Amino acid sequence: MNTENARLLKTRRALFGCFLVLGFVMASWVVRTPSIRDALSASTAEMALILFGFSLGSMGGILLAGNIVARIGADRAVCAGMPLALAGLIVLSSGTHLAQAWTTGLGLGLVGFGMAQAEVAVNVLGAHVERGLGRPVLTLVHGCFSLGTMLGAVCGLLLVAQGLSVTSHMLVVCALLSPMLVYVTYGVVGSHGARATNSGNKRGFLATIKDDPKLILIGSIVLAVALAEGSANDWLPLLIVDAHETSEAVGSLMFVAFAATMTLGRFLGTGVLHRFGPVNVIRASALIGAIGILIVVLAPSLYVAGVGVFLWGIGASLGFPVAMSAGASVGHDPAARIAVLATIGYMAFLVGPPLLGFIGEHIGLRLTMLVVLALLALPLLLATTLQRRNA
Repeated sequence: MNTENARLLKTRRALFGCFLVLGFVMASWVVRTPSIRDALSASTAEMALILFGFSLGSMGGILLAGNIVARIGADRAVCAGMPLALAGLIVLSSGTHLAQAWTTGLGLGLVGFGMAQAEVAVNVLGAHVERGLGRPVLTLVHGCFSLGTMLGAVCGLLLVAQGLSVTSHMLVVCALLSPMLVYVTYGVVGSHGARATNSGNKRGFLATIKDDPKLILIGSIVLAVALAEGSANDWLPLLIVDAHETSEAVGSLMFVAFAATMTLGRFLGTGVLHRFGPVNVIRASALIGAIGILIVVLAPSLYVAGVGVFLWGIGASLGFPVAMSAGASVGHDPAARIAVLATIGYMAFLVGPPLLGFIGEHIGLRLTMLVVLALLALPLLLATTLQRRNA
């Protein structure tokens, strides 16, 4: 193995570790949303406002990530984002302990900013590693996010069963994840490609789209599949608890099942992608995900809803990473393209779900998921834009 490949593999392992941590962080507060709501005595609309703190932080992180990466490098952007996300969990725990909605929202904002900054930087580095190794990497990187989500959800489920408070739960998570910060830092700092991102950042979001208007269509695909994943991450436990009048533990268990399905789909998806290509994979993912969401919306029982959650997870597992990777590779200047698609995707992933909460206040969370289902028509209709020109 040559030195270049060794460095790329070292960076890849660190990116796996980063997304594992971020997935764990995400799941840790998501599985406690019923407890957070109860601690703050919040309605669905008030809960949506609190979650909007996460969205505002995420939006800020996304919009500033390009400049941050250009100034300090993608490696340092990753290393700065992770501890900020953990600090947000501590602020969140303080908010629920003091029953202060604004403090809770602030904590979620810090989590969102740190995650968004790190995730955009990881996607930029991941695309570089993918080109260097000549094989899919982003699908596995996002698979590690799903694995982290599953592990965080299982940990949360166990702590809920022990009756641990949200405050104690978040502190335990921070202590568990801190050693991983050292591992990721060692793996990414000084990595090859960390500074090879200035092209896209200098040209800017609008300039890149103007150069290739087809990016708008690809961005629509990314938006739809990212929202399908993000809406489940934010609302699935509450959706199950409210729709079927069950306990927080059961809602968390459904989220664990969703995360496990996502993990399985992403780790097995590399072979599927290689065999069938991005166009067919995107279409199949959108169709399966839409069927799953429809079943969850119409489910007369918890068991039927479980089938829908499984299909939802399978459909959402490959959509986001495949659309990102394929969208970056079908035109020139992949760094600029990945920056644009990451911005669109993470805005949908992180900002969209809280907006769904405001709709849910009026028509209920179940019916609100039909909005997500309708948007999945976009990947079905626009999938051919991911076809390589020389295919």
